[in-house]
Amino acid sequence: SIFGALRTGAYMVYILMTKGLKQSVCDQSFYNGPVSKFWAYAFVLSKAPELGDTIFIILRKQKLIFLHWYHHITVLLYSWYSYKDMVAGGGWFMTMNYGVHAVMYSYYALRAAGFRVSRKFAMFITLSQITQMLMGCVINYLVFYWMQHDQCYSHFQNIFWSSLMYLSYLVLFCHFFFEAYIGKMRKITKAE
Repeated sequence: SIFGALRTGAYMVYILMTKGLKQSVCDQSFYNGPVSKFWAYAFVLSKAPELGDTIFIILRKQKLIFLHWYHHITVLLYSWYSYKDMVAGGGWFMTMNYGVHAVMYSYYALRAAGFRVSRKFAMFITLSQITQMLMGCVINYLVFYWMQHDQCYSHFQNIFWSSLMYLSYLVLFCHFFFEAYIGKMRKITKAE
């Protein structure tokens, strides 16, 4: 995820700086550029081993929440579904996901290695995920808008499923944030 974030992030910045926002959203070169096509393919393939998180949760006898398995399964299905059509917006979705996962999996690795990591870092990760979901909704809107003017390649079915997915994630991650951080802070404050 770290390497993917660096490679797709650098390419995204290049497109934004040289061609602008519309091209960064509508550009399909993420799927077939000399370097980015490898990272796009790696992104899609990475969704299968990411299901391994679920195995670790089960083996540690931790609570497996709906958000966790729902998110992993639907991202896997949507990524594979979208990759075959090389739809617009994919570069943004990949770059954002790689970036959030680079931070999140580094956090998990530090904790698994026995390092004490501030709870604020976990809050930052969840806020990053919420921001990713908001941006996913914005990118979907832009693809849909520019698709109407024949400037972005996608199809209504893809926009529908992607929007439904991102909106559901947004609701679930906001709920998780409230329950995990705001709700627990209130309980601690009341106990004192």
